[in-house]
Parts: sequence; C-alpha cells; structure tokens
Amino acid sequence: MIYNTARDFLVKHYKYPEGISKYDYIPNFAARGLHYDIQKGLLMKIDAFHYIQLGTVYRGLKTVPDDEVLELYGGTHHVPLQEVSGFYGKGPMMKQFMDVFSIPEMTLLAAANDYFNSNDIEYDPGHLYKDVSDAIGMVHIKGYMYKWIMQDLEKYILRGDETYAVLHRLASHGKKLFLITNSPFSFVDKGMKYMVGKDWRDFFDVVIVQADKPHFFNNCGKPFRRLDGNGDLQWDKIKSLDKGQIYKQGNLFDFLRLTGWRGSKVLYFGDHLYSDLADLMLRHGWRTGAIVPELEVETRVVNTEQYAQSLTWLQALTGLLERMQTYELPSALSFIFPLRAVTKNLFNPHFGSIFRTCHNPTFFSRRLCRFSDLYMASISCLLNYDLSYTFYPRRTPLQHEAPLWMDQLCTGCMKTPFLEEMAHIR
Repeated sequence: MIYNTARDFLVKHYKYPEGISKYDYIPNFAARGLHYDIQKGLLMKIDAFHYIQLGTVYRGLKTVPDDEVLELYGGTHHVPLQEVSGFYGKGPMMKQFMDVFSIPEMTLLAAANDYFNSNDIEYDPGHLYKDVSDAIGMVHIKGYMYKWIMQDLEKYILRGDETYAVLHRLASHGKKLFLITNSPFSFVDKGMKYMVGKDWRDFFDVVIVQADKPHFFNNCGKPFRRLDGNGDLQWDKIKSLDKGQIYKQGNLFDFLRLTGWRGSKVLYFGDHLYSDLADLMLRHGWRTGAIVPELEVETRVVNTEQYAQSLTWLQALTGLLERMQTYELPSALSFIFPLRAVTKNLFNPHFGSIFRTCHNPTFFSRRLCRFSDLYMASISCLLNYDLSYTFYPRRTPLQHEAPLWMDQLCTGCMKTPFLEEMAHIR
C-alpha cells in the first residue's frame, strides 16, 4: 500500500509517465540493508569491507553484468569510504536503506528506473531518487500508514499476546519501563489497547510520543510538553516525568536528568539501527537490542538440511582450493559457483541474506553488531530467557585460527569421490 500510494503520487503530482502505474509491487524483490548509488541509479549489496557483491547489482529490475560493474567503479568492485553512506546511512553518493519501510521505496526506485531504461527515455537518476524519496515521505507525512493500520488492527498488528506477556513479566519483576516513539499518541494508544489492553499505560513509568528520533538523542533544544487525556498540549513547565502522564517531543539530555537512568543499566530496544540505537550505544553507553523481523525467516533457512549441506560443501571446497591452489583444479571452481548461488537463493534470489555476502558479513550486519548488544526477531524472544540470564558473546574464529572445516576433514567424516581425488593428488 505504501508502494502503490507513492507510485500514484509520482504519476499524478510529479507528472511521471503513466506507464509506471503498470508496475505492480514485487513483494520479494528488495531486502533491507541495501545501498543505492544515487547518481548511477544502481541498487546493490555491499559487504562490511565496502566491496560490492557481484551478481547483486540491479539497474531497475535487471542485473548489471559483473564486467560492467567493474567498469563503472574504476576497474574494481570496491566503493571508497567517502562515497559509502555516512553515520546515519546517508552520503553524497550512496544511501543505505535500513528500515522495513524502505523496502517499498527500493522497489519503487527499481520500477521507475526500469521503465525509463526499458523505453530509452533520458532522465537524471538524481532527480528520480529525490522524487521517489519525497513521494514515499508523503505517505508518512500525510498519515496514510497510520490510517490504514488503525482501520484494521487485526490485519497489521502481530504478537499482541506476546507483547503483553513481555511487559507484564518485566513490570511484575520491578523493572522500570519507558516508551519513546515517533508516532502520535492517538495511534500508539489505539494500537497498545489492542495488543496489551486498556490499562497499557500502567506498565510504563514514562511514555513519550512524537519524539522526533534520532534528533531526540542528539539535540537538547526541544523541551518536553505534556498532553492531557484528550491528547491536547498543556503549557506547564515539565519538572518531572511522572507515571500515568503522556509527554511529547523532549530530548534525551532532559530525560536523563529527570529520570537518572544512565549507562549500561538501561536496555533500549528499537528496530532502526541509526534512528534508534546508534547514538545511544556510541554516545550514551546504553545497552541496546535491535529488533530484526527478517531474522525469523533467515534462522529458519539456516536450520534447513539443504543449507547446512551446501554451506559445509562450500567451506570444504574453498578450503581445499586455498591449500592446493598450485595445482590446476578447474573442477573445484565448477562446484563452488553453483553452491554460492544455492545458498544465496535460499534467502532472496536477488540479493541473498541480509547478514552475509558469499564470505563476509554485509555492511548491514557490520552496523548491526556495532550498534546493538543483542538482536532478535521480536521482543517476545525475551520470554525464552530468565530475567537474570546473561548473554555472553560467542567466540568467532580469527583469520589465523584453524577453520572448523579442517576438523571435519581430519575426522574422515566426509567421504566423496571429489575429496578422495584431492587426497590422492596431495
């Protein structure tokens, strides 16, 4: 619905060609965390080290051949630091799409680019990017999304019972709970009543709406305003943040001063790495938890037998190639490329996993680990753990440490004609 509304806005208000209206939304085309080259009109996946994953570069709805990608980026598929998106995911050359709502924006960019390219119509990709961004913005500014959800809460809101269970468990064990949201009170109130019940505000010690994140976290200029029971602004000076009241705007500096909640004793959950978590982690020392809904599907894929077998083969073959590269082994390469395609397509046939390229973490994954202590598919995942549970970081092998596939080969568990051939050559 976001896509359709923004697409129609492009055609009616920006006078884009009517032919763009024939492009329907493609649900599984884009993936979160992708980068968009504003001047070249290319959508792509970039890894943690600023390398473009070849095979995931799209001009419109069509992939760009690898040799053309190399030519466009100066003979390499590396994007220089100054061109990659900045701290908040926006740069002069690249924009990184980090939230769930950016998926229809990426799809609309791809559709509009595809129309112009398919019909040999000359256009400026920079203008197109701005127009699409403005059209998507109008959906939010005019409140269309809030209206759609409030008209059919049952269709759009999931895990209501689990949300209640999490809040009840935390509050009943003496935890101080607070809510900071950019949404208006009317929307929050109706949604929370549906999920948690009419007394949902009893769970929270502080409720702040229309906070204007991320500016809430880094700008001390906006004071708190109190809302009355009808949602109207009051004019009294805010000297404390009291339970049962609703506050609007404000800033984190006043929030810290009025509550005294500081440092690593605070755990804040959000679904946008930049707007919700980055400043809190890096500047204020809070613990942060990232909500990544895609994790539910990705975890399901990772636990399939097909993925496990493909990944084990891929790691083993890559390791053998590395150790025996002085020999001519073209047959090994012919195994590896199809396996890479298989593991990629299990997640998304266009861009693969949002967490990995062929070998490296994605740029999204790098920012996720930098700005969050924990990440999970839903806050209801906390129900699986005791409130005194401690999460310890897992040890990951460094480049100079022996990879796990070597242990598997040494035990002799994997017997195949190809591996026997490798052993014979050695």
